[in-house]
Amino acid sequence: MTVQPNSIEARDAAYHLHPYSNARKAEAEGSLILEEGEGIYVTDNTGKRYIEGLSGLWSVAVGFGEQRLIDAANAQMQKLPYYHAFAQKSHTPAVELAEKLVQMAPVPMSKVFFTNSGSEGNDTVVKLLWYRANAMGQPQKKKIISRIKGYHGVTVASASLTGLPYNHMSFDLPLPGIMHAGCPHYGGFAQEGESEEQFVARLAQELEDMILAEGPDTIAAFIGEPVMGAGGVIVPPEGYWAAIQAVLKKYDILLIADEVICGFGRTGQMFGSQTMGMEPDVMVLSKQLSSSYMPISAVLVNDRVYQPVADESDRIGTLGHGYTGSGHPVAAAVALENIKIIEERDLVGNAARLSPLFLSRLKDLTANPLVKEMRGIGLIGALELKQQGDAVGVAGGAMAAACMERGLIVRNLGDTVALCPPLIITEEQMVEMFDIYADALASLSF
Repeated sequence: MTVQPNSIEARDAAYHLHPYSNARKAEAEGSLILEEGEGIYVTDNTGKRYIEGLSGLWSVAVGFGEQRLIDAANAQMQKLPYYHAFAQKSHTPAVELAEKLVQMAPVPMSKVFFTNSGSEGNDTVVKLLWYRANAMGQPQKKKIISRIKGYHGVTVASASLTGLPYNHMSFDLPLPGIMHAGCPHYGGFAQEGESEEQFVARLAQELEDMILAEGPDTIAAFIGEPVMGAGGVIVPPEGYWAAIQAVLKKYDILLIADEVICGFGRTGQMFGSQTMGMEPDVMVLSKQLSSSYMPISAVLVNDRVYQPVADESDRIGTLGHGYTGSGHPVAAAVALENIKIIEERDLVGNAARLSPLFLSRLKDLTANPLVKEMRGIGLIGALELKQQGDAVGVAGGAMAAACMERGLIVRNLGDTVALCPPLIITEEQMVEMFDIYADALASLSF
């Protein structure tokens, strides 16, 4: 990319520090500037149109330019553009959204705490669990077990939960008291000759061994995505979550389901917990909650978690935690309308109906000798390409660039190239998306 002086790209390079980017590379090359979006497509400032094959960041369920969400935001902006939830204040959108989420939850939940991102949601969960442990007279019961390759955000606490090196390196993370159990990626971590059943049994045993080594009375919770997203679209083997939950129940350890990517239809059911047979005590929701039209996230807790927290807030006099934007009325109004659209248009059903085509097109591409493995479920999937030499990400980066050149935005996670299109995608559009993806793969040579 050649950056013209005084162009929007040059100004971006001069002033904007980008997340998840090489700052020096961005200075030198500038960035792709997106100006418009409609349906599954976005358009850059040169007029070039792309299929947004990752729904932005796994999140724009209803597509871009949805007028009902624009209208919902505008109407709420005119009525009550902002109010907070501190000191027993509230407003109708927050009340209605909390009620709706508790009613939708796949297992009984008690209360909803609103935050502004998945990172803030998971950070809040850590604090609530520490608070709860003190309330219950168990100040030692505060350790949290996450997983290698899990992704839970980028705040100090949530980045500690995340099990990816880039989120720890040079940040002095993870925090003490946060541990990482094995990753449920059979293709990447199975031992030679180990069946999937044996792999699952080993991971469960390793988790139990970790709990016993640390002391069961020191472990507050285990956190996991039903299906891992940013770690490489990792679908756990059959029986994995049943085996993990059996260990947690044995030692009275809470289960946190990070539904930030999976929630609201991505796996072909409303929640990934349903698809994977999980029975969480805490659920964290964001992304497709509002299709990312507004920043909002929600922490759902069951009564087992809520009651000690409520008692402690009564003893102290307040729950000393919250955000200026917690349950923002415009964001809550947009989220409510977004959920209505998902339900009315049966977008969860659309994901389930189109999933066989989505997965079969991915599987067809495994015939290419550059492909190491295909993974996916519902409308989230990826090809992992074979590593080229000693450098991780060379093949994946080349594939992402080839896709973008052809009008498809994807995301490479190292050498894994992910697809996660808006839930509104049609069969015809899916064929178009995969034709570009396949052509880009065919163009690669190393």
